[in-house]
Amino acid sequence: MNILISNDDGVFAPGILAAKQAVEDLANVTVVAPDKNNSSVGRRLTLFKHLQIESCQLEDGSSAYSVNGSPADCVVVGAKYVMDEKPDLVISGINQGVNISCDITSSGTVCAAFEAVSLGIPAIAVSLFMDPKTSYKRDEKGEWYIDYDFDLTKKVLHDLVLKIIDKGFPEEVDLFNLNVPSNYESEDVKITSLSHKMLDKKVIDNTDEEKEEIFSYPLDENQDSDDLIMITPDLVKEYDEGSDGYALLVEKRPSLTPLKVNMTYDELKDW
Repeated sequence: MNILISNDDGVFAPGILAAKQAVEDLANVTVVAPDKNNSSVGRRLTLFKHLQIESCQLEDGSSAYSVNGSPADCVVVGAKYVMDEKPDLVISGINQGVNISCDITSSGTVCAAFEAVSLGIPAIAVSLFMDPKTSYKRDEKGEWYIDYDFDLTKKVLHDLVLKIIDKGFPEEVDLFNLNVPSNYESEDVKITSLSHKMLDKKVIDNTDEEKEEIFSYPLDENQDSDDLIMITPDLVKEYDEGSDGYALLVEKRPSLTPLKVNMTYDELKDW
């Protein structure tokens, strides 16, 4: 089996190495990913513009390719240019963060999987939800660091790919969206549906005292805060039972959502 792995966090993000390690005993793996972070870019494509592709090495010494484009660009470049044959499967991730609900259309991780489907390749988008209460830790010097515990995510991804090899993709399913919590209480995977939304968004300016610290992020050169606004997201707290958000954040177990790319609603005959 030939697997193409990409992501939206960048080729040197720890999650992409974890994804490769999760499945490299099952398939021939090729890694093609953005040269830098491309979170929340959706399915942006770079058309009729030059892209730079470079060979590089991951932390374990294995080879990979970086592209100065979007996650969707990397899937096209990997499948159509780097690999000698069309991949049997595309894996996008492991994303460092959560990708649930109908908000997934803004996710570079999930939309890389969408792009794979458009090329006739089944795909898996996989994300690790890092609970701030347990994932952010301090070392002996008091410095903060992020504890990327990919163990359960790698296990679930490995087992999912193994099942796909054994049984094939489920009929009429185009891609899977897999989310695994870092602070899990159960390792059992729940088949879920998309929540209504993941993020509550607010627009702030320099008069917002509640989010003053966020608005005070470093400004670009020649910027004046008097003329600036900022969109800030907060994670939704309540989810319907059976949804991806409920499994991930309430039941604290892995969520696997089967998806179809065609979003047509076909019951409008009497409208």
